[in-house]
Amino acid sequence: MTSQANQGDLEIDPSPLLAVLNELHSQYKLLREGAVAKYIPELAKVNPELFSICIVTVDGQIYKVGDYEQLFTIQSISKVFAYGLALEDHGLDYVLTRVGVEPTGDAFKAIILDEQSKRPYNPMVNAGAMSDDKPLRVYATTSLIKGFGPTERLNRMLDMFRRYIGRDVFVDISVFTSERSTGHRNRAMAHLMLNFGMIDRNIEEALDLYFQQCAVMVDCQDLAVMAATLANRGINPITKEQAVNKHYIKDILSVMYTCGMYNFAGEWAYKIGIPAKSGICGGIIAVVPNKMGIGVFSPLLDVRGNSVRGVKVCEELSQRLCLHLFDCSGQEAKFD
Repeated sequence: MTSQANQGDLEIDPSPLLAVLNELHSQYKLLREGAVAKYIPELAKVNPELFSICIVTVDGQIYKVGDYEQLFTIQSISKVFAYGLALEDHGLDYVLTRVGVEPTGDAFKAIILDEQSKRPYNPMVNAGAMSDDKPLRVYATTSLIKGFGPTERLNRMLDMFRRYIGRDVFVDISVFTSERSTGHRNRAMAHLMLNFGMIDRNIEEALDLYFQQCAVMVDCQDLAVMAATLANRGINPITKEQAVNKHYIKDILSVMYTCGMYNFAGEWAYKIGIPAKSGICGGIIAVVPNKMGIGVFSPLLDVRGNSVRGVKVCEELSQRLCLHLFDCSGQEAKFD
């Protein structure tokens, strides 16, 4: 296990916060409940022992333990950032005509649209199991990304991720190909949405962009930086670049809070109490507004598709650092 605390490239002495992360990593590394995702063949090959935790504060301090340099595909966590790009491209009112903001309480395999509006219920959790993790509703969001042709749309998406992370990113071609070759259910979902007029682009082109979006390679520190960028009103705390218009942070965090953890979202909000998003890669991002971003990576998943260790770590951090949005009677988070 490795651990580090730094600000930019300057190492600093380990802090009490880093000590907490080391303790949690040692404690939950022994937890081996859950299983790696097998919905996408390439994801079934991941090492189940991988485990890392990272916190990035809004002033750019980085605390990380475990396998924090291990790359993995971002998968469903990408929904958060694709939603933000769709909001910037079209504005909230138009996006709401295509995808709602209501939580469903359904499992990620549920195939469901709003019966009255025919929209996907929200942009965070699955409206259908496109390869068992590919949401009908997020497909709708991805299809809203502007661009003249597939190359420009992909480049715009990759540049979006660059702003959030602070470095260039790339798509894992093996995972992209694996998702694309097993995506027959995805195509059925796309045709269903086309029938209701929720998408108006070439289906294969939009599906390819969605598969590429999910196959972007990140590490645990990247997740924490992305979360910290949302915590910092859309400004990357490391590069100081504006990654997303600050006016849409409220919209992004609201749907993360109510819909970000599949059919565990209600219990997450009740127990942990901060906006979050998970993915079948085993990653979780969590946002403490105006304070910090949290990234956890462990590919062992529960039956809901959330990282077992990741949920435990976030619950402990919420309790120890007093992070729940409605707890502590207005006291400042303890990590201050």
